[in-house]
Amino acid sequence: MNKNIRRTLISLAVAGATMMALPGTASAAGKITIMVGGITKMVYLPAKLAEQLGYFKEEGLEVELQSQPAGVDAENELLAGAVQAVVGFYDHSIDLQSKGKEITAIVIFGQVPGEVELVSTKASATIKNMGDVKGKTLGVTGLGSSTNFLTQYLASRYNISSKEYSVLPVGADNTFIAAMKQGRIDAGMTTEPTVSQMLKTGEAKVLVDMRSVEGTVKALGGLYPASSLYVQRNWLNGHKDDAAKLARAFVKTLKFIKTHSAAEIADKMPKDYYGNNKPLYIQALENSLPMYSADGKMPAGGPETVLSVLAGFNPNVKGKHIDLSKTYTNEFVNLVK
Repeated sequence: MNKNIRRTLISLAVAGATMMALPGTASAAGKITIMVGGITKMVYLPAKLAEQLGYFKEEGLEVELQSQPAGVDAENELLAGAVQAVVGFYDHSIDLQSKGKEITAIVIFGQVPGEVELVSTKASATIKNMGDVKGKTLGVTGLGSSTNFLTQYLASRYNISSKEYSVLPVGADNTFIAAMKQGRIDAGMTTEPTVSQMLKTGEAKVLVDMRSVEGTVKALGGLYPASSLYVQRNWLNGHKDDAAKLARAFVKTLKFIKTHSAAEIADKMPKDYYGNNKPLYIQALENSLPMYSADGKMPAGGPETVLSVLAGFNPNVKGKHIDLSKTYTNEFVNLVK
């Protein structure tokens, strides 16, 4: 073989291998990595359920699900190009646009946050609502997370600024429970199944409940689309076929949720999701069912509510022009029959 031709072929092979190894190009090799902001949280249940039901494989997709304890960490993985998509809260799309980053939600899982502000039973005598949090320590999953956003907003409705209380990142699940048991936080925002676990033991009480439409409208003034699948705009422009397949898999999952009981859904989940207390998991899931979207579409008025909430306290968003049409698209879920 001619030496020049041989050298060229070797160079091309090396370049190809390098491209396959670059962050953000995994789907070119047939795999899509999705980072979930806490994979055992019920707000993000559609991610694992879609895998368990085999819907990714039905679409011819090789999907790897990874987990970070807070949505803000998942977001950072996406921006770094380490993953192709994130299952996290839609409000990050607005926050990031204010910072010059283009993120687009392509499937909406939750029409409401599914979050609950719990107050420890010990502190409940002095904390009756979010107007009582001055000088207190409030738990969030992570700094810059959606739980942090919502905590700031709920306090701001009582004219309490973030300087008047402390925020402590405590993650979710067992780390949240430990922080409240140990008295490191007086109150904190978390999701199911942690909520039901703490209420059952009597160690916490509900301060603000955003698991239902009614509770969310009362707390935030409207529907607050939350858990979603979002991607970087430049990835989306080059991978519309993958995006359509992901949307189809997740819409099928949402339809499964709407047509099956909490017990039937729990039966599809891995055993380590409910451990030795499956009845409690089923009850927590029953409490969560109203939050899930039936079709994956952005609810009318939802983006405006989220923008209003963020602009109420977030200096990055307040006064900025945010093009909401770039923060989400129904293009792919509309293709699902």
